Amino acid sequence: MKPAISPTGRALRALELLQAQPGITAAELAVGLEVNERAARRYIAILREADIPIESTRGRYGGYQLGRGIRLPPLMFSATEALGLVMAALDGNHAAADSADPVGAALGKIIRALPESVGRQAATMRRYAAAAPARRAVRPQPEMTSTLVAAAAAQRRVRIGYRSESGKQWEEEVDPWAVVVRYSYWYLLCHSHRANAVRTYRIDRIQSIVGRDEQFQVPDDLDYVDMLERHLGVGREFQTRVVFDAPYDEVARHVTPPMGRLDPIDGGTRCVLIGSTSNPAMYAAEWLAAIPIRCRVEGGTELRAAVAAVTQRLTAALDP
Repeated sequence: MKPAISPTGRALRALELLQAQPGITAAELAVGLEVNERAARRYIAILREADIPIESTRGRYGGYQLGRGIRLPPLMFSATEALGLVMAALDGNHAAADSADPVGAALGKIIRALPESVGRQAATMRRYAAAAPARRAVRPQPEMTSTLVAAAAAQRRVRIGYRSESGKQWEEEVDPWAVVVRYSYWYLLCHSHRANAVRTYRIDRIQSIVGRDEQFQVPDDLDYVDMLERHLGVGREFQTRVVFDAPYDEVARHVTPPMGRLDPIDGGTRCVLIGSTSNPAMYAAEWLAAIPIRCRVEGGTELRAAVAAVTQRLTAALDP
Protein backbone atom coordinates (compact mmCIF):
# COMPACT_ATOMS: atom_id res chain seq x y z
CA MET A 1 0.00 0.00 0.00
CA LYS A 2 1.36 3.40 -1.00
CA PRO A 3 2.09 5.58 2.08
CA ALA A 4 0.02 8.72 2.55
CA ILE A 5 1.70 12.05 1.86
CA SER A 6 1.39 14.67 4.58
CA PRO A 7 0.16 18.22 3.83
CA THR A 8 3.67 19.52 4.57
CA GLY A 9 5.15 16.99 2.17
CA ARG A 10 2.74 18.03 -0.58
CA ALA A 11 3.50 21.71 0.04
CA LEU A 12 7.23 21.03 -0.37
CA ARG A 13 6.48 18.96 -3.46
CA ALA A 14 4.48 21.88 -4.86
CA LEU A 15 7.49 24.14 -4.30
CA GLU A 16 9.72 21.66 -6.17
CA LEU A 17 7.29 21.62 -9.10
CA LEU A 18 7.22 25.43 -9.19
CA GLN A 19 11.01 25.53 -9.26
CA ALA A 20 11.28 22.87 -11.96
CA GLN A 21 8.43 24.11 -14.20
CA PRO A 22 7.99 27.90 -14.22
CA GLY A 23 4.52 28.67 -15.56
CA ILE A 24 3.05 25.35 -14.37
CA THR A 25 -0.75 25.28 -14.54
CA ALA A 26 -3.12 24.27 -11.75
CA ALA A 27 -3.99 21.13 -13.70
CA GLU A 28 -0.32 20.15 -14.08
CA LEU A 29 0.29 20.91 -10.43
CA ALA A 30 -2.67 18.73 -9.47
CA VAL A 31 -1.24 15.80 -11.43
CA GLY A 32 2.17 16.22 -9.81
CA LEU A 33 0.63 16.38 -6.32
CA GLU A 34 -1.93 13.61 -7.02
CA VAL A 35 -4.81 15.85 -5.91
CA ASN A 36 -7.60 17.76 -7.66
CA GLU A 37 -7.13 21.31 -8.97
CA ARG A 38 -8.93 22.87 -6.02
CA ALA A 39 -6.52 21.20 -3.59
CA ALA A 40 -3.56 22.22 -5.77
CA ARG A 41 -4.62 25.88 -5.48
CA ARG A 42 -4.91 25.43 -1.72
CA TYR A 43 -1.25 24.37 -1.55
CA ILE A 44 -0.32 27.48 -3.51
CA ALA A 45 -2.14 29.48 -0.87
CA ILE A 46 -0.26 27.65 1.90
CA LEU A 47 3.07 28.57 0.30
CA ARG A 48 2.02 32.20 -0.05
CA GLU A 49 1.07 32.25 3.63
CA ALA A 50 4.64 31.13 4.35
CA ASP A 51 5.86 34.34 2.61
CA ILE A 52 7.01 32.51 -0.53
CA PRO A 53 6.32 34.86 -3.47
CA ILE A 54 4.33 33.02 -6.13
CA GLU A 55 3.17 34.92 -9.19
CA SER A 56 0.16 33.81 -11.21
CA THR A 57 -0.93 34.64 -14.74
CA ARG A 58 -4.53 34.26 -15.82
CA GLY A 59 -5.80 33.18 -19.20
CA ARG A 60 -5.39 30.25 -21.55
CA TYR A 61 -1.60 30.22 -21.22
CA GLY A 62 -1.50 31.28 -17.59
CA GLY A 63 0.17 29.48 -14.73
CA TYR A 64 2.23 29.83 -11.55
CA GLN A 65 5.88 30.70 -11.09
CA LEU A 66 8.13 31.73 -8.23
CA GLY A 67 8.75 35.44 -7.81
CA ARG A 68 12.17 37.06 -7.88
CA GLY A 69 14.36 37.12 -4.80
CA ILE A 70 12.98 33.95 -3.27
CA ARG A 71 15.12 32.37 -0.55
CA LEU A 72 15.26 28.66 -1.28
CA PRO A 73 14.47 26.22 1.54
CA PRO A 74 17.08 23.77 2.89
CA LEU A 75 18.23 21.17 0.37
CA MET A 76 15.79 18.28 0.20
CA PHE A 77 17.46 15.13 -1.15
CA SER A 78 16.48 11.52 -0.79
CA ALA A 79 19.24 9.08 0.13
CA THR A 80 19.31 7.81 -3.45
CA GLU A 81 19.61 11.35 -4.88
CA ALA A 82 22.35 12.32 -2.43
CA LEU A 83 24.43 9.19 -3.06
CA GLY A 84 23.93 9.60 -6.81
CA LEU A 85 25.25 13.16 -6.56
CA VAL A 86 28.36 12.02 -4.67
CA MET A 87 28.96 9.23 -7.21
CA ALA A 88 28.61 11.66 -10.14
CA ALA A 89 31.00 14.14 -8.51
CA LEU A 90 33.63 11.46 -7.83
CA ASP A 91 33.27 10.07 -11.35
CA GLY A 92 33.51 13.48 -12.99
CA ASN A 93 36.21 14.91 -10.70
CA HIS A 94 38.21 12.33 -8.77
CA ALA A 95 39.67 15.04 -6.49
CA ALA A 96 36.15 15.66 -5.13
CA ALA A 97 37.02 13.41 -2.19
CA ASP A 98 39.57 16.05 -1.15
CA SER A 99 38.07 18.91 0.84
CA ALA A 100 40.83 21.22 -0.44
CA ASP A 101 39.65 20.75 -4.04
CA PRO A 102 37.04 23.35 -5.20
CA VAL A 103 34.56 20.63 -6.19
CA GLY A 104 35.34 18.75 -3.00
CA ALA A 105 34.70 21.86 -0.90
CA ALA A 106 31.37 22.48 -2.64
CA LEU A 107 30.37 18.85 -2.23
CA GLY A 108 31.18 19.04 1.46
CA LYS A 109 28.86 22.04 1.89
CA ILE A 110 26.03 20.15 0.21
CA ILE A 111 26.58 17.09 2.42
CA ARG A 112 26.58 19.24 5.57
CA ALA A 113 23.27 20.80 4.53
CA LEU A 114 21.58 17.40 4.18
CA PRO A 115 19.49 15.78 6.92
CA GLU A 116 21.76 13.79 9.25
CA SER A 117 20.53 10.35 8.16
CA VAL A 118 21.11 11.08 4.48
CA GLY A 119 24.24 13.15 4.91
CA ARG A 120 25.93 10.39 6.92
CA GLN A 121 25.55 7.92 4.04
CA ALA A 122 26.78 10.45 1.48
CA ALA A 123 29.79 11.37 3.63
CA THR A 124 30.67 7.68 4.10
CA MET A 125 30.63 7.05 0.35
CA ARG A 126 32.74 10.13 -0.27
CA ARG A 127 35.29 9.06 2.34
CA TYR A 128 35.71 5.42 1.37
CA ALA A 129 34.85 5.14 -2.32
CA ALA A 130 38.10 4.67 -4.24
CA ALA A 131 38.16 6.90 -7.32
CA ALA A 132 41.11 6.20 -9.59
CA PRO A 133 41.80 9.01 -12.09
CA ALA A 134 40.92 8.18 -15.68
CA ARG A 135 43.91 7.55 -17.91
CA ARG A 136 45.25 10.80 -19.36
CA ALA A 137 42.43 12.77 -17.67
CA VAL A 138 43.47 16.41 -17.21
CA ARG A 139 41.12 19.08 -15.88
CA PRO A 140 41.65 22.79 -16.40
CA GLN A 141 41.72 25.39 -13.65
CA PRO A 142 38.16 26.44 -12.70
CA GLU A 143 39.15 30.12 -12.89
CA MET A 144 40.42 29.73 -16.46
CA THR A 145 37.30 27.84 -17.53
CA SER A 146 35.00 30.35 -15.83
CA THR A 147 36.72 33.25 -17.65
CA LEU A 148 36.18 31.56 -21.02
CA VAL A 149 32.54 30.74 -20.26
CA ALA A 150 31.92 34.37 -19.27
CA ALA A 151 33.58 35.62 -22.47
CA ALA A 152 31.50 33.21 -24.56
CA ALA A 153 28.30 34.35 -22.83
CA ALA A 154 29.18 38.02 -23.40
CA GLN A 155 30.36 37.24 -26.97
CA ARG A 156 33.57 39.14 -26.31
CA ARG A 157 36.91 38.38 -27.96
CA VAL A 158 39.89 37.25 -25.87
CA ARG A 159 43.62 36.90 -26.36
CA ILE A 160 44.98 33.55 -25.24
CA GLY A 161 48.45 32.15 -24.68
CA TYR A 162 48.64 28.49 -25.70
CA ARG A 163 51.13 25.66 -25.31
CA SER A 164 50.66 22.66 -27.62
CA GLU A 165 51.41 19.06 -26.70
CA SER A 166 54.72 19.30 -28.55
CA GLY A 167 55.75 22.31 -26.43
CA LYS A 168 55.21 25.00 -29.08
CA GLN A 169 53.86 28.26 -27.59
CA TRP A 170 52.05 31.20 -29.17
CA GLU A 171 49.49 33.92 -28.53
CA GLU A 172 46.45 34.74 -30.63
CA GLU A 173 43.06 36.43 -30.53
CA VAL A 174 40.01 34.18 -30.68
CA ASP A 175 36.23 34.47 -30.57
CA PRO A 176 35.23 31.95 -27.86
CA TRP A 177 32.06 30.31 -29.15
CA ALA A 178 31.64 27.63 -26.48
CA VAL A 179 33.26 25.49 -23.82
CA VAL A 180 32.59 21.82 -24.56
CA VAL A 181 33.42 18.72 -22.49
CA ARG A 182 34.24 15.79 -24.77
CA TYR A 183 36.25 12.57 -24.39
CA SER A 184 37.08 13.48 -20.75
CA TYR A 185 38.70 16.76 -21.84
CA TRP A 186 37.54 20.38 -21.71
CA TYR A 187 37.79 22.17 -25.06
CA LEU A 188 37.42 25.74 -26.25
CA LEU A 189 35.59 25.88 -29.57
CA CYS A 190 36.47 29.19 -31.19
CA HIS A 191 37.21 31.18 -34.31
CA SER A 192 40.95 31.80 -34.55
CA HIS A 193 41.88 35.18 -36.05
CA ARG A 194 45.46 33.94 -36.47
CA ALA A 195 44.36 31.05 -38.71
CA ASN A 196 41.10 32.70 -39.85
CA ALA A 197 39.41 29.36 -39.23
CA VAL A 198 37.59 27.30 -36.61
CA ARG A 199 39.89 25.83 -34.00
CA THR A 200 39.55 23.63 -30.91
CA TYR A 201 41.96 24.12 -28.01
CA ARG A 202 42.41 22.09 -24.85
CA ILE A 203 41.62 24.47 -22.00
CA ASP A 204 44.20 22.86 -19.70
CA ARG A 205 46.86 23.97 -22.22
CA ILE A 206 45.78 27.61 -22.26
CA GLN A 207 48.42 29.55 -20.35
CA SER A 208 46.80 32.99 -20.17
CA ILE A 209 43.61 34.85 -21.07
CA VAL A 210 43.25 38.60 -21.62
CA GLY A 211 39.85 40.10 -22.38
CA ARG A 212 39.41 42.35 -25.42
CA ASP A 213 36.83 45.03 -26.20
CA GLU A 214 35.80 43.61 -29.59
CA GLN A 215 32.57 41.63 -29.71
CA PHE A 216 31.50 38.91 -32.11
CA GLN A 217 28.40 37.10 -33.32
CA VAL A 218 28.13 33.32 -32.97
CA PRO A 219 26.96 31.62 -36.20
CA ASP A 220 23.24 30.81 -36.19
CA ASP A 221 22.11 27.24 -35.39
CA LEU A 222 25.61 26.17 -34.42
CA ASP A 223 25.82 22.58 -33.15
CA TYR A 224 28.76 22.92 -30.76
CA VAL A 225 29.43 19.18 -30.31
CA ASP A 226 29.25 18.41 -34.02
CA MET A 227 31.47 21.39 -34.85
CA LEU A 228 33.97 20.37 -32.17
CA GLU A 229 34.23 16.80 -33.44
CA ARG A 230 34.72 17.94 -37.02
CA HIS A 231 37.66 20.13 -35.99
CA LEU A 232 39.37 18.12 -33.25
CA GLY A 233 41.95 16.80 -35.71
CA VAL A 234 42.51 20.13 -37.48
CA GLY A 235 45.19 22.78 -37.09
CA ARG A 236 47.95 20.81 -35.33
CA GLU A 237 51.61 21.20 -36.28
CA PHE A 238 52.13 17.90 -38.16
CA GLN A 239 49.88 16.72 -40.99
CA THR A 240 48.75 13.09 -41.20
CA ARG A 241 47.38 10.96 -44.03
CA VAL A 242 46.71 7.23 -43.62
CA VAL A 243 45.06 4.92 -46.18
CA PHE A 244 43.28 1.79 -44.91
CA ASP A 245 42.67 -1.31 -47.03
CA ALA A 246 39.14 -1.77 -45.72
CA PRO A 247 35.68 -0.15 -46.18
CA TYR A 248 34.70 2.95 -44.21
CA ASP A 249 32.27 1.17 -41.84
CA GLU A 250 34.93 -1.31 -40.77
CA VAL A 251 37.58 1.34 -40.06
CA ALA A 252 35.23 3.91 -38.51
CA ARG A 253 34.71 1.71 -35.44
CA HIS A 254 38.35 2.31 -34.48
CA VAL A 255 38.68 6.02 -35.34
CA THR A 256 37.84 8.94 -33.04
CA PRO A 257 37.45 12.58 -34.19
CA PRO A 258 40.82 13.75 -32.76
CA MET A 259 42.54 11.41 -35.23
CA GLY A 260 41.17 13.33 -38.22
CA ARG A 261 38.49 13.01 -40.90
CA LEU A 262 37.78 9.57 -42.35
CA ASP A 263 36.48 9.41 -45.94
CA PRO A 264 35.76 6.47 -48.27
CA ILE A 265 37.83 6.18 -51.49
CA ASP A 266 38.15 3.82 -54.46
CA GLY A 267 34.41 3.24 -54.68
CA GLY A 268 34.12 2.49 -50.98
CA THR A 269 36.57 -0.42 -50.94
CA ARG A 270 39.15 1.60 -48.99
CA CYS A 271 39.20 4.80 -46.92
CA VAL A 272 41.60 7.59 -46.02
CA LEU A 273 42.17 9.29 -42.66
CA ILE A 274 43.35 12.90 -42.99
CA GLY A 275 44.20 15.01 -39.95
CA SER A 276 46.99 16.56 -37.93
CA THR A 277 48.75 15.98 -34.63
CA SER A 278 51.08 17.66 -32.16
CA ASN A 279 52.51 14.28 -31.09
CA PRO A 280 53.42 11.95 -33.98
CA ALA A 281 54.93 9.38 -31.59
CA MET A 282 51.66 9.04 -29.68
CA TYR A 283 49.65 9.00 -32.92
CA ALA A 284 51.75 6.12 -34.22
CA ALA A 285 52.26 4.06 -31.05
CA GLU A 286 48.82 4.44 -29.45
CA TRP A 287 46.29 5.30 -32.12
CA LEU A 288 47.48 3.64 -35.33
CA ALA A 289 48.98 0.62 -33.57
CA ALA A 290 45.60 -0.10 -31.94
CA ILE A 291 43.75 -0.39 -35.28
CA PRO A 292 43.81 -4.06 -36.41
CA ILE A 293 43.51 -3.18 -40.12
CA ARG A 294 46.20 -3.08 -42.81
CA CYS A 295 47.12 0.53 -43.62
CA ARG A 296 49.75 2.68 -45.32
CA VAL A 297 51.03 6.01 -43.95
CA GLU A 298 51.27 8.37 -46.93
CA GLY A 299 52.05 11.53 -44.92
CA GLY A 300 53.40 13.48 -43.27
CA THR A 301 57.09 13.07 -42.80
CA GLU A 302 56.97 13.21 -38.98
CA LEU A 303 54.28 10.52 -38.71
CA ARG A 304 56.14 8.23 -41.11
CA ALA A 305 59.28 8.61 -38.99
CA ALA A 306 57.31 7.85 -35.83
CA VAL A 307 55.78 4.72 -37.37
CA ALA A 308 59.25 3.58 -38.50
CA ALA A 309 60.56 4.04 -34.96
CA VAL A 310 57.72 2.02 -33.45
CA THR A 311 58.20 -0.73 -36.05
CA GLN A 312 61.93 -0.92 -35.35
CA ARG A 313 61.39 -1.08 -31.60
CA LEU A 314 58.77 -3.86 -31.82
CA THR A 315 60.84 -5.82 -34.33
CA ALA A 316 63.83 -5.62 -32.01
CA ALA A 317 61.66 -7.09 -29.24
CA LEU A 318 61.48 -10.34 -31.25
CA ASP A 319 65.23 -10.53 -31.89
CA PRO A 320 66.75 -13.38 -29.83
